[in-house]
Amino acid sequence: QVQLVESGGGLVQAGGSLRLSCVTSGRTLSSYAMGWFRQAPGKEREFAAGFSWSGARTYYADSVKGRFTISRDNAQNTVYLQMNSLKPEDTAIYYCAARLSSGSAYSEGAYDYWGQGTQVTVSS
Repeated sequence: QVQLVESGGGLVQAGGSLRLSCVTSGRTLSSYAMGWFRQAPGKEREFAAGFSWSGARTYYADSVKGRFTISRDNAQNTVYLQMNSLKPEDTAIYYCAARLSSGSAYSEGAYDYWGQGTQVTVSS
């Protein structure tokens, strides 16, 4: 059984930073391709950042490119999302997700496991 647990969300002012963490259990982190998605109030869940199947490449939504960085520590079975220059429109529940096979990093349907989410609120 694979479990994903996010942490690090909170309330921050516009222009501030947060680092989200996602600890995985059940398999070693290197067994998955990981991604971060987010869901703003009243909107559908959307892709934010992710790794390629090989882990060699990273992908970002245009809305976060240059401000967010996804990284991983396989020894700690943890994936991170460093979020800088936060904007009120980044307010959302952020979800960590894992996929066990190749597929589009951008596609929600490609992911097999999801965390419970962590709330990020950016005030103006």
